[in-house]
Amino acid sequence: MITPTELRAAATADFPALFLRPWRQEDVPALVEAYADPVLRHRTADPVCGEADGRRWVEGQCRDREAGLRFGFAVLEGETGPLVGGVVLKRPAPGGPSAEVGYWTAAHARGRGVAPRALGALTDWAFETFAGRGLERLDLLHQEDNEASCRVARKCGYLLRGTLPAAPPEYPLSGHLHVRPATRA
Repeated sequence: MITPTELRAAATADFPALFLRPWRQEDVPALVEAYADPVLRHRTADPVCGEADGRRWVEGQCRDREAGLRFGFAVLEGETGPLVGGVVLKRPAPGGPSAEVGYWTAAHARGRGVAPRALGALTDWAFETFAGRGLERLDLLHQEDNEASCRVARKCGYLLRGTLPAAPPEYPLSGHLHVRPATRA
């Protein structure tokens, strides 16, 4: 079993360090506020549409973490700062060669390097934590029209491997598959 973990991503010249920790019920108001952004709702498969939705969403994150299926992290500016995003490692099957990562940035924090710094911290943690359990690569999927996610993927060493066809209703648009091997050439 993987215990709750806290991660850090370094500050930049212009922006403070990031603190990544498991989701908590106290995050619900900020989560609901972040999901009020139509861009975020459009880009995510599981939107949060209110307080009750937010509570269920956080409970699901906690349950999945305990089961070892999904490791979601709230991304904060500093240890007590505002919520600026989220990152997740999905389905790291014991002995399986791959897992999937995902991320989002709150509208008020976009353009500040939140996604690449948080994804970089998650990527390093995933390979350190699961390499001995057979993890060889991380997959990153996003809608084909999401150029910002392509930039984040490239910054973090995830190589574009191909375009996947749409699979409505869950994936109404075609998407990009980026891959990051455990060891980079």
